[in-house]
Amino acid sequence: MALFSSLTPVFVAILCVVVLFILRGSQKKNQVTKKKFKPPATAKPWVDEDLQDNTEINPRAEADDEWADSESNVAHVPYSPLRFSKDEMLQRSQQFYQLMNKRRSVRFISSKPVPREVIDNVIRTAGTAPSGAHTEPWTYVVVADPETKHMIREIVEEEEEVNYKQRMGEKWVGDLQRLRTNWVKDYLDTAPYLILIFKQIYGIHSSGKKKTHYYNEISVSISCGMLLAALQNAGLVTVTSTPLNCGPKLRVLLQRPANEKLLLLLPVGYPTEDATVPDLKRKNLEEIMVFV
Repeated sequence: MALFSSLTPVFVAILCVVVLFILRGSQKKNQVTKKKFKPPATAKPWVDEDLQDNTEINPRAEADDEWADSESNVAHVPYSPLRFSKDEMLQRSQQFYQLMNKRRSVRFISSKPVPREVIDNVIRTAGTAPSGAHTEPWTYVVVADPETKHMIREIVEEEEEVNYKQRMGEKWVGDLQRLRTNWVKDYLDTAPYLILIFKQIYGIHSSGKKKTHYYNEISVSISCGMLLAALQNAGLVTVTSTPLNCGPKLRVLLQRPANEKLLLLLPVGYPTEDATVPDLKRKNLEEIMVFV
């Protein structure tokens, strides 16, 4: 008993050291676990999965030997744009605003033929848009073939039904009810032309290596805006369609390469005689402009 009593403080000290060691090990494990744990990203059903890439942030994420070197400098030439008097500037700007203010998204599109030359010209206009480092990262696929248009409609409607019933959620679907839209897209068959705009996430150099396309989505979006203005100027109508998650199937159907991703789909033509549009009002200048 005397021996056991004399050894008790030693046992207690050893036990304390063991417990402390265990606690410290547990704390370190928890810290490592916390560092490794990443909360799940908030779901964004309105984001097209196919459009998710890192080309806007890190365009050369792959090995450098797969990418072409920068091209040599280009010559600069004099530039002399048209100049107008103050009165002409005011008149032209007012007339252009009035023209564009009549633009509406139209879902009732006639099958009446549209001259091919007009479509060529509006695409040419879209191609004058600025782009990052003048890479012009856009491809405009114009579809007039009735069979191909119908296959596009089948792909879009199949995905859109899933979008409306599952992906988009009640709030988004509810917000669209006042516009009377759904997954049925008759205009994909009736419109004389479907214009599908693809963004090129990278280009292909003559050497076969990849060519960096800076700000490719922003550049293509600017080009699309100019296309909409050109269509309005020609007296044609369209509706900006962003068929969620249809890109891969449409890319295969239209035989587009892997570096192209669908950004926008536009049915183009004349409005039907009985076409209607929602009675919407645009924000006034004071609501959209800040003058400093």
